[in-house]
Amino acid sequence: MSATNHTKLPKLFIPGPVDIAPETYEAMCQGMIGHRGGDFEALYASIQPGLQQILGTKRPVYLSTSSAWGVMEGAIRNLVQTKVLNLCCGAFSDKWYDVAQRCGKQADKVQVEWGEPIDPEAVRAKLSEGGFDTVTMVHNETSTGVMNDLAGIAAVVKEFPGVLLVVDTVSSLSAVPVEMDKLGIDVVLAGVQKALALPPGLAVFAISEAALERASQTEGRGYYFDFVEFEKNAVKNNTPSTPAVSLMYALKQKVDSIMAEGLEARFARHAKLNSMIHAWVAKHGFKNFAPEGYQSKTLTAIDNKDGEFDVAGFIKALRAKHNVLINGGYGKIKGITFRISNMGNETEQSIQELIDQLDDVIVDFK
Repeated sequence: MSATNHTKLPKLFIPGPVDIAPETYEAMCQGMIGHRGGDFEALYASIQPGLQQILGTKRPVYLSTSSAWGVMEGAIRNLVQTKVLNLCCGAFSDKWYDVAQRCGKQADKVQVEWGEPIDPEAVRAKLSEGGFDTVTMVHNETSTGVMNDLAGIAAVVKEFPGVLLVVDTVSSLSAVPVEMDKLGIDVVLAGVQKALALPPGLAVFAISEAALERASQTEGRGYYFDFVEFEKNAVKNNTPSTPAVSLMYALKQKVDSIMAEGLEARFARHAKLNSMIHAWVAKHGFKNFAPEGYQSKTLTAIDNKDGEFDVAGFIKALRAKHNVLINGGYGKIKGITFRISNMGNETEQSIQELIDQLDDVIVDFK
């Protein structure tokens, strides 16, 4: 693509939003319907079976017209009655601790350096101190490329009766297995603009019966993200407040396409594409910011700790020459890392094209 072509938006290989398929955009252009009638209820109901498979649950999957942060804060307001333990290993998991305090809740944390995973043993040690009723964790920390041991941490939390586990799966849901019921997770939530490959503005989440019971006994949980209100409306295939109907058309299209692809095939595709990016990283002498065994399958955070590589210049040149966009890192590790996404609709062909473009540009930065 010509370096002078600035009219076309770049193809996104950032950690979200990601590129949207034409058929998803097309689905959004369907005629508007009233959200308190049978047409909407039929649309809502039609999405449920696929979403339940993706989240690994038989519970209803609620649809929230918000970012994931709405539900993340909502989980704090609905569930924390005594004290919350926030598992902090990056920008988004760290922020949950801040949000809990802003909500006026007692909060403590297990804190590790950015780029490190959460150790289940550290969770056990902290919970053993007592006084906690809720744990929050980010499954796939988008800021660092670390994928935490969801099964291991869930098993530890289950050892402590009355402690509920809330999991952010924003950049992992549909790309790797998320088994809510099997692991005994109490809240699974995600925004749709990452691995689900939809435009931003919608969140999906499911809660356990224990979480619903806790919410019903919690004061000050508000209205917009009240779990009890979501449940009341879910039984009627509806939402508490006005939903983003166009995004729900898109969600229906995307869930149907995921079911057609098959979850196992989708997991395998993401793993393959991720390995292609990892091979490029190694070929050029870089290292993965996340340690072996805890590396995200949806994006790669590439370590630039020596600071010798001109990340900003590389990203600018890549966009100018090929009109593709990668990310220069997030928060306090901006420039120390750069990130490349392989999630959503990407294929071996599209990732190979990206790799060829990266190779073409990087020669000028060695």
